[in-house]
Amino acid sequence: MTNLNEPKLISGNSNRPLAEEICHWMTAHHGVHTKLVDARVEQFNDGEIFVEVFENARGEDMFILQPTSNPANDNLMELLIIADALRRSSAARITAVLPYFGYARQDRRTKARTPISAKLVANMLVGAGVERILTMDLHAAQIQGFFDIPVDNLYASPIFALDVRANFGVHLDQIMVVSPDAGGVARARELAKRIKAPLAIIDKRRGKPGEVTGMNVIGNVEGKICMIVDDMCDTAVTLCKSANVLVQHGAKEVHAYTSHGVLSGPAVERVTNSTLKSLIITDSIQPTEEVLNTHNIRIVPTAPVFAQAILNIWNGTSVSSLFDTATLTPIYEPLYAVAE
Repeated sequence: MTNLNEPKLISGNSNRPLAEEICHWMTAHHGVHTKLVDARVEQFNDGEIFVEVFENARGEDMFILQPTSNPANDNLMELLIIADALRRSSAARITAVLPYFGYARQDRRTKARTPISAKLVANMLVGAGVERILTMDLHAAQIQGFFDIPVDNLYASPIFALDVRANFGVHLDQIMVVSPDAGGVARARELAKRIKAPLAIIDKRRGKPGEVTGMNVIGNVEGKICMIVDDMCDTAVTLCKSANVLVQHGAKEVHAYTSHGVLSGPAVERVTNSTLKSLIITDSIQPTEEVLNTHNIRIVPTAPVFAQAILNIWNGTSVSSLFDTATLTPIYEPLYAVAE
């Protein structure tokens, strides 16, 4: 759908700085004057969420920016109530922009009498009036099939490829991309192909959920600069253990690229005290002060790619073009001096 009006962005409280940065990029770099819609999104004393939109939404192409990160339930309810408010205000189309899609790890029944919460969340979003989803690096790609509406799933790997070339360009021949488990091989291979690096895999054995009993490295990492690639870092236990195993197998340095820095509990402390030289995350989840002040955690911005994706959706042009590093290079030019 192409709207003659400019796209309108509204934000919940989950990651307002990212929403403001997206507006800045759309205005400064694309010439589409955009600012966040004036709205009130707050909680009553009993925890109920209330939303009031102070600008006209009738016939507008509305984009709600709200990652459903911690506190997941509050942020999800904010998203649903904002969507309902816009639907009742006669918005022409409502797109939910979820840089981080919460509940994505509950994408299947792992045992009897357990829910598929990701499907439930999909049903709730559609029921609230959302007509399109824009997200990044879903934990499981098949979640797109939970929706009967269009889902655009952006990838962080093209951005990471630019970051690797900008920060490790002189050492590209020493880099080894590492998947922390068998399930993440496709994701790691995607980055490895973009930077033309070899791939290693960590064979991880679990005793029970959340407990790793053993790790083996498949591939020769001796003397290599290892880049662990994963979609999220939650407790950082597996990530830090993987780094230790790689160092024990002769890795020269270990870095990690993770799309979503959940970093719950003592995760930041674990990363700080680990053998990881750096952990690179995106700002899909608003970083805490602790994360911002940690010497070996670095944040890669996603505002440029989300700004372009929103404009492409608004204009009715291709979003899949943003999967290519070549397409993102000019978009990220103000941030990276990309080494050829």
